[in-house]
Amino acid sequence: MNFLQQRMQTELENKSLFEQARTHAYAYMDGISEMDAFPSKSNLKNMEYFEEPLSKHSCDAVAVIQQLHQYGAPATIAQTGGRYFGFVNGGAIPVSLGVKWLTDVWDQCGGLYLTSPINSKLESVCENWLKNIFGLPKTTVAGFVSGTSMANLCGLAAARFHLLQKMGWDINEKGLQGAPNIRIIAHDQAHASIKKTLALLGYGKNSIEWVASDRQGKCLLEALPPLDASCLVLLQAGNANTGSFDNFDAICDLANKAGAWVHIDGAFGLWAAASKSLSHLTKGIHKASSWAVDGHKTLNTPYDSGVILCKHPRALVSALQASGEYIIYSEQRDPLLYTPELSKRARAIELWATMKYLGSDGIDTMITTFHERAKQLASGLAKLGLEIMNEVVFNQVLVAAAQEKHTEELITYIQCSKKYWLGGSLWNGKRVIRISICSWMTTEEDIENILLLFKRGFVNIVNRAT
Repeated sequence: MNFLQQRMQTELENKSLFEQARTHAYAYMDGISEMDAFPSKSNLKNMEYFEEPLSKHSCDAVAVIQQLHQYGAPATIAQTGGRYFGFVNGGAIPVSLGVKWLTDVWDQCGGLYLTSPINSKLESVCENWLKNIFGLPKTTVAGFVSGTSMANLCGLAAARFHLLQKMGWDINEKGLQGAPNIRIIAHDQAHASIKKTLALLGYGKNSIEWVASDRQGKCLLEALPPLDASCLVLLQAGNANTGSFDNFDAICDLANKAGAWVHIDGAFGLWAAASKSLSHLTKGIHKASSWAVDGHKTLNTPYDSGVILCKHPRALVSALQASGEYIIYSEQRDPLLYTPELSKRARAIELWATMKYLGSDGIDTMITTFHERAKQLASGLAKLGLEIMNEVVFNQVLVAAAQEKHTEELITYIQCSKKYWLGGSLWNGKRVIRISICSWMTTEEDIENILLLFKRGFVNIVNRAT
């Protein structure tokens, strides 16, 4: 055993660096409620301490962790604090963090049953639970990927394989050049990740038949072109700005009659199906062919938790499966069949822990609470004289002042408070404030406090203007 091996073996045995990491992690948790929602300028500047040449020699492990705690922790977003509303970022419920710590020590490669039997088993369990929660067909299979961007890629790759095969073209053998045309139908509020995914699959923006949407960002049913068996129809559960949901029931009926494939981008919105009071928003999703969803948004798992669900297993496997003489498949579930990755984190374990801990009632309660807090916020903002720009059907609130410069000033005012963070967007040509409620830690008191902040900021801005 060489010196470096001896040193690392000692570190593994005496546990001091792990104890230090735990101490710092606990300090971070305990301070999250007082932490800036976005790092201060001084804490951002202190990241310069990481700009150093790579040393020639191995250094002290405790010093590595200390540097990260001292200069890294203050430069983080208060992601788990319930006060960061800028994106649909979610949070992480305590049990999911604990399980992540544990499974990080396990360090499982989740590609095959032979590289992680426990991951294989829990992927199967999660697959069944997800099918039940979302009410999907029994044939549906799940692949566990990094996020909805990758899940969309998998779903659209499966759709491409399936549609081309029906037209007598095997893309795995012949490639894309010279292939029959696939008609891609998407409305003009399709998420940026969908456009990126289509480009990665060889379909540029000019390949898309764009369909108009209404003022809430929902696909206009009457604007759909005639569909046929070459169509890939892209729908959305949860518009990134308004939170709106497409008319899945009616559009899927038209698509299924024509033999088209429907893919639903449901990054955060698909979870509405788990709420008794909100499930009407997802009526008809079971009629689609594939679905993409995140765990790390609405379900509040740690990051790196996306799922592709597909009711055509052969299409998904054919589009994604790898082959190699060294790959040893088993009679059990081999996860790499359902994702592009061979080596991957055993990420389904955290998803399993989150769902098991919450149960169906707990998932319902958490998701419904996001909606209640969003309604509370929208109501309070309207009373201040601000305009609510969307129907608050789920967890998104769009708000604007009468004058766009006042909207911009409000964004800056809230961000500079450091207590809360939110961002801006454009909606129907108007500058708006976009607020996402998606952390289990966000309370009624948090909403009341940010309303007070809005009130102070708005009053100051209006007084200056007059």
